[in-house]
Amino acid sequence: MKTLLITAALIGLAACNTSLSATTQNADTRSRPHANAGPAVYIVNLHDGDTVTAPFRVVFGLYGYGIAPAGVDKPKTGHHHLLIDTELSAEERAYAIPSDDQHRHFGKGQTETVVDLPAGDHTLQLMLGNYQHIPLKDVAPSKPITIHVK
Repeated sequence: MKTLLITAALIGLAACNTSLSATTQNADTRSRPHANAGPAVYIVNLHDGDTVTAPFRVVFGLYGYGIAPAGVDKPKTGHHHLLIDTELSAEERAYAIPSDDQHRHFGKGQTETVVDLPAGDHTLQLMLGNYQHIPLKDVAPSKPITIHVK
């Protein structure tokens, strides 16, 4: 009887460990911004498919580079640009990112913002621009995400 209880307990622990391990792996995969290890920007607190209430906070993440204000030409630095309901073509990425409601600049080196969008689905993408607002070719942009604003 004692052996049966110990065996049952060990099987239960093994099942819990497998379940916990799978949950941890899912969380790690969801929060991993890019598959490669190169410099990249990412949105820290929002994920594809999230539902938010306006206004909402967007936190910017960056690895492999540093942040510097617009106008400061320092190697391996840039500043964030948030694209809302738009994208930049390969051709457009050779020029300064426009500054308007769909292309928000954070040239003072800000690493987060509060966004107020109307109800509905919206796409967000983060890019790092150089001192002249031109997207940095060697820094991967974030994966575009779609969020639902209620």
